[in-house]
Amino acid sequence: MPTTSITFLETPLLAFTLGRADDALVLGHRLSQWCGHAPLLEEDIALANIALDHIGQARELYCYVADLAGFCEDDFAFLRDAGQYRNCLLVELPNGDFAATIVRQFLYTAFVDLWWRAMTLSADATLAAIAAKAEKESAYHLRHSAEWLIRLGDGTVESHTRAQRALEAQWMYTGELFETDPATCALIAMQVAAEPEALRGNWNATIDSVLVEATLRRPADAWMQSGGRSGRHTEQLGLLLAEMQHLPRSFPGAKW
Repeated sequence: MPTTSITFLETPLLAFTLGRADDALVLGHRLSQWCGHAPLLEEDIALANIALDHIGQARELYCYVADLAGFCEDDFAFLRDAGQYRNCLLVELPNGDFAATIVRQFLYTAFVDLWWRAMTLSADATLAAIAAKAEKESAYHLRHSAEWLIRLGDGTVESHTRAQRALEAQWMYTGELFETDPATCALIAMQVAAEPEALRGNWNATIDSVLVEATLRRPADAWMQSGGRSGRHTEQLGLLLAEMQHLPRSFPGAKW
């Protein structure tokens, strides 16, 4: 018999931690979909390893959430509906072609690399310890995606066109990376959470320097999509979860 979704009290700390865990899990799942399909064997392995890094970060954060709310890490990954997920919209976007995946990875990692570094100073010892490990991984992720974006943007006419098109399509999702709500602002005041807006200047500098080298045009800042942090997602997340959660929901309690 299919299992039902879990319910729990979503405190500010729990919601904040879930958001970052969900970012990592959803992006890790997206990248894992390239396994066996990347344009080069070396890149097939690289994307699989980056996916594992993200999923490892998600596991550590879900374990912390489990300590706060009960259940176990698998329950938070497999037994929540799309509306209970708190990931930003950018990470749930479909892979598209290779250029679209690289653009998504670069835009997100340029932010999260800064965010993990800031979180190493968190007053929450558990989050600070997770960040200390994750920022070493994110530094490589950023270098990898930046190098590929430069190669694509400054490559052939076709690769440049595809990279620019992906950049234009995904730019509207970057504003959500810097959003905060009253509950998160309270955690920032307690020095538990990093202040996203304080990272914008360095994020802009990273984005601009790489885009110049890639000969890509930065899109104009206009209206931005949001809603993922409060559970309002694109239809793509539902499709992703249907695939990812099929076995644990169809066979609750099953063990390998």
